[in-house]
Amino acid sequence: MNFTLASGELTAARTPCLMTSFQAAKKIAKTSGNQSAFNRATQDFKDTIGNTLCIQMEGAIARLLIIGGTSETTAPNYAKACDVAARTLIKLPVGQALVALLDCKVKGKDAPWKAQTLLQAISHAAYQFNRYKSKPIPPHQLKRIRIQAPTKSSPSVQRTITLGNALDAGMALTKDLGNEPPNVCTPLYLLAEARKMARNPKVKVSHLDEKKMLSLGMGAFMAVSQGSDNPGRMIIINYNGGAKNQAPIALVGKGITFDTGGISLKPPPTMDEMKYDMGGAAAVLGATKAAIEAKLPINLLTIVAAAENMPSGGATRPGDIVTTSSGKTVEILNTDAEGRLVLCDALTHAQTFKPRTIIDVATLTGACIMALGSHASGLFANDDALADDLLEAGQDTGDRSWRLPLWDDYQAGLNSNFADMANVGGRGAGSVTAACFLSRFVDDTPWAHLDIAGSAFYSGANKGSSGRPVPMLFKYLVNQS
Repeated sequence: MNFTLASGELTAARTPCLMTSFQAAKKIAKTSGNQSAFNRATQDFKDTIGNTLCIQMEGAIARLLIIGGTSETTAPNYAKACDVAARTLIKLPVGQALVALLDCKVKGKDAPWKAQTLLQAISHAAYQFNRYKSKPIPPHQLKRIRIQAPTKSSPSVQRTITLGNALDAGMALTKDLGNEPPNVCTPLYLLAEARKMARNPKVKVSHLDEKKMLSLGMGAFMAVSQGSDNPGRMIIINYNGGAKNQAPIALVGKGITFDTGGISLKPPPTMDEMKYDMGGAAAVLGATKAAIEAKLPINLLTIVAAAENMPSGGATRPGDIVTTSSGKTVEILNTDAEGRLVLCDALTHAQTFKPRTIIDVATLTGACIMALGSHASGLFANDDALADDLLEAGQDTGDRSWRLPLWDDYQAGLNSNFADMANVGGRGAGSVTAACFLSRFVDDTPWAHLDIAGSAFYSGANKGSSGRPVPMLFKYLVNQS
């Protein structure tokens, strides 16, 4: 989708479709000589959230799409109205539309927030993934959205639109990668997608192959990858948009392109959804693409730990002990707790770049789904300021997380009689002990861990990648820049 800023008076607009509030639509109908038709069409219309009405017009505005409840409302209801508006607009047979919803009075929210919420809703509604259908669903006709902004807010809304286009591109990449089948989206496929970013002169993409990872002592990563015929890769992206001496922000993503559980084999129901176990990798790649598209003045380090977890004669067994690149040893009690194994070596490697902050993103534990469901991502952090920044970014974008404890009390659950630690704890607090495991590999660097097992994708009839937590990550990067 292409978003642009519209200028001029709304009454002088010319467009195949104008989407606006009931009150604004009434004024447009009056000034354009369509008042009688408007009154007849809206006789039974209720101006409340969830209701929409499309009216055919005579003159420069061919259609009026009225979005109920958008004259004055609360922030949650405005977000709901934007979702309804986007889903309705995208179905219309128009190539472009003019949207005027920023005049809506939303308590405590300014025009840029309203624009941001609207653009995200349209991005989600417009996304399609049809490439493997023998008879694809026809693509949406709508390609361009013009956003009408109050004159005094135009500069800030223009900035929001620029960021909205970048976020749209980033979320589309994340969703595409998540929705690709696992026979296509392998570790080498993720590397190929990452390399496309190097077309930008400020971006450098490199990788560690399995031979190099072995030489660096990444025994935890290799314990996961060694059971698969698809070779693992640690993908490294450096975006240098900031000052040369500025320490980078590091994003680290779990990229298990398919997770059978290994020898600790998962049950068959919903195993197809384990193609989404690279949701963390997809998210950090999407956030990176958005940062590059927006030309953010920051230095960004992105590391993707890409591997496939398969059972085979060469796969790791429960009870095996491996040495991580940090020198710490791990007793692998459950081969289905593989994400933390690839991540711990990735976190160690990230610190060689001396980042100012590390954020890892992973579909790490089913326990997080039990705790939070699909509405919130789980957030763990060793730094309160970093946690607060991420919580704020999530609240602002509607891509919310909830902070969970990272107390020393939980560390004992990882005790092993035979190694420095086990890779799983007991049945209780599984998402917490997983985060505790990762915390042992970040030393004193400010670090946060996002468990997106419940938020990265949808199940059921709407099965597909959600694009989360790209909005939160991108907003955090924007705020840091």
